[in-house]
Amino acid sequence: MKTNRPPISVAEIRKTFLDFFESKGHAVVQSSPLVPGNDPTLMFTNSGMVQFKDVFLGTDKRPYVRATSVQACLRAGGKHNDLENVGYTARHHTFFEMLGNWSFGDYFKRESIEWGWELLTKVFGLPAERLLATVYAEDDEAYGIWTEIIGLPPERVIRIGDNKGGRYKSDNFWMMADTGPCGPCSEIFYDHGPEIPGGPPGSPDEDGDRFIEIWNHVFMQFEMHDDGSLTPLPAPCVDTGMGLERLAAILQHVHSNYEIDLFDALIKSAARATGCEDLTNPSLKVIADHARATAFLVSDGVIPSNEGRGYVQRRIIRRAIRHGYKLGQKKPFFHKLVPDLVQLMGEAYPRLAADEQRVGEVLKAEEERFFETLANGMEILDVALANGQKSLPGEVAFKLHDTYGFPLDLTQDVCRERDVTVDVAGFDAAMERQKAAGRAAGKFKMDKAVEYSGTSNAFTGYDELSHSSKIVALYVDGTPANELKEGQSGIVVLDSTPFYAESGGQVGDQGVLVGEGVEFGVQDTLKIRADVYGHHGVMTQGALKVGDAIDARVDEQRRASTMRNHSVTHLMHKALREVLGAHVQQKGSLVDADKTRFDFAHNSAVTPEQVVEIERRVNEEILANAATQARVMDIESAQKTGAMMLFGEKYGESVRVLDIGSSRELCGGTHVARTGDIGLFKIVSEGGVAAGVRRIEAITGANALAYLQGLESTLQSVAATLKAPPSEVQGRLGQVLDQVKALEKEISQLKGKLASSQGDELLTQAVDINGIKVLAAKLEGADAKTLRETMDKLKDKLKSAVIVLAAVDGTKVQLAAGVTADSVGKVKAGELVNFVAQQVGGKGGGKPDMAMAGGTDASGLPQALQSVQGWVAERV
Repeated sequence: MKTNRPPISVAEIRKTFLDFFESKGHAVVQSSPLVPGNDPTLMFTNSGMVQFKDVFLGTDKRPYVRATSVQACLRAGGKHNDLENVGYTARHHTFFEMLGNWSFGDYFKRESIEWGWELLTKVFGLPAERLLATVYAEDDEAYGIWTEIIGLPPERVIRIGDNKGGRYKSDNFWMMADTGPCGPCSEIFYDHGPEIPGGPPGSPDEDGDRFIEIWNHVFMQFEMHDDGSLTPLPAPCVDTGMGLERLAAILQHVHSNYEIDLFDALIKSAARATGCEDLTNPSLKVIADHARATAFLVSDGVIPSNEGRGYVQRRIIRRAIRHGYKLGQKKPFFHKLVPDLVQLMGEAYPRLAADEQRVGEVLKAEEERFFETLANGMEILDVALANGQKSLPGEVAFKLHDTYGFPLDLTQDVCRERDVTVDVAGFDAAMERQKAAGRAAGKFKMDKAVEYSGTSNAFTGYDELSHSSKIVALYVDGTPANELKEGQSGIVVLDSTPFYAESGGQVGDQGVLVGEGVEFGVQDTLKIRADVYGHHGVMTQGALKVGDAIDARVDEQRRASTMRNHSVTHLMHKALREVLGAHVQQKGSLVDADKTRFDFAHNSAVTPEQVVEIERRVNEEILANAATQARVMDIESAQKTGAMMLFGEKYGESVRVLDIGSSRELCGGTHVARTGDIGLFKIVSEGGVAAGVRRIEAITGANALAYLQGLESTLQSVAATLKAPPSEVQGRLGQVLDQVKALEKEISQLKGKLASSQGDELLTQAVDINGIKVLAAKLEGADAKTLRETMDKLKDKLKSAVIVLAAVDGTKVQLAAGVTADSVGKVKAGELVNFVAQQVGGKGGGKPDMAMAGGTDASGLPQALQSVQGWVAERV
């Protein structure tokens, strides 16, 4: 494209697009996170309409009917996955930006098409003759707008019919799902010119690079029914999407997205970080692309891990690291691109700029983790392919994955570069064997799985802790039984139960099942399947039979303690997000009667000041004594309430929305009636458990009181020892430490004087060997510092000398060897001290004139010192 207009930057394109649609009455909406907040079934935000999905479905209403945004998107996992193509094509990315505008029952096809044409040709200045459009074959309305109102020649408006194997299955007919909102769409293409291979859309060679789709206008005007019929929607909507990178390539007169100004800067940054001077190297494209994806993911709370979104994040990071390694970079480099990325995109995405330091720390930690094993993994891969094999065995690929952290697609990436395929079936088989072994090892108190085909049992434990029930199944060693006798361990299944089965981080209830002359001690309650609870325990009295009536009684005190800890976990989760940032996401939890243990995404230690603030906020909620409210509703209604959902969790059609204080989450666990029932909250530990994951343990109620009383008892004991009131312990302790330091300094000085006096006495023990004074002796009460100081004084006085000094503390030996400057050509202190150290169970070394060593066998020291003269004599 030849034009006199200067190239427009990516930043200017973003602003121009938003300003244009704002002038058309659209509300400018900020990009939503890459982790969808309103769709647990979607791994990542992959289009601009995701944040408006509830609006289109009619479950949400916004204060505007027109919207525009530049949405950060990711396609690197699940159904929408472009990861394998990144670096091999001109336009595939993991992370990309989608320009979009929407109408929620307001304007429709004419305005959408007219404004799209105006923006492209009048504002951005694209030549009209380079543009063409597609419409659904039956959409005469859109065809008429293009040909009659816009004035595109009919030959440049292409009708696309049902080309995907069914009615309404077309590139130009959009559906949200198999049923629901749908409608025709109109795509705008740019023609790069006849010198580029490829044909127009709908032609046999449409996959070429000549005609590039830049903007899709979706017209949601129908509802699809189960029988495949369509009925008009009462309020038709518009949803458009235009790839920013593709548009930038056209406006900046380049053919590849990787040549636009944003990528040009990131590629240069990658080149500096890796030391690669060839800016055309495709590995730099991969690194530049992956820098955007991983940085935005960290900013949105996705930390590298071995499951779910975290695993996709890890795959992308490690793929980038491997390409840096391929360029010869053997040390962490990837995190160094973050400041350049923030400079390029921080203004458009302020949260990225605010998270710059944390993003860099997370990426660096993951790099350091992977670099520890990368070289070994690559060596295994090289050996496996050394003889020209054209297929990598699945077992090798699995070993790389399991032992060295190589995701399968990274191994495939390396193999593809070498024209080698990977035995994916073999990899999957090895993975399944490992999972099967894990399942077998993880079975609870059973030799084999429990098979239960009966009806579900009702849970009554939200409202009661004692319930009359009937036994519907018994198991001994995992096998169905008709009777459970005294002394036997087994599993009891009831038709209904107040016992909570372990789920959602909360442990299962304990208690008893009792009847006339019988008692079964319930040690744990676990799910046999999603809707069936099994009571694990021991028959302590009498016998139980299938069909017997019993009373199920939960251990009330243990349940109450567990509920306090579970309820406070919700309050703590909310406080963590408020104090540390919205990136905090739950990564695991364990709630029992003793404590709550909560793992969460955060890349640095929680400071003591932050711990205090979290405790303050939680205890403030407890003091408010607000009533807890639980509501069961469908998943869409729950989403509308704004309840926090744990991403990666699978939710059914009906969910339980729990309000505790100001916290609102989905939770099926048992909880206190009011926040005041928690009593007291205290964090007792905080630490790291994995890269980017922290763990907090906290206690409540009587446990918190006992903990504080224990601390008070310790303080009283310390105060008594220091002979000071508890309020003055800190000051008194400071005085004691000052005294200790003064005494240590005095002791050190006395040791020096003692050693010095010993040194003077030792001068007479030096033996002359070929003109060099040789001295090997033990200093009483000396430490390493004293040995060095005495050594210097002896060297000054003996002038030409080889000296070994030793000190003993229990069974441990400290050694120092010294050689004067005129003798280092003949004797090396490091060699000498190592010779002596080996005789006392140690080793050491150092400089030719001064070296230190240690040992663990003081009994060998006399003989070792006697051997010094002979060792020196052999060398001088």
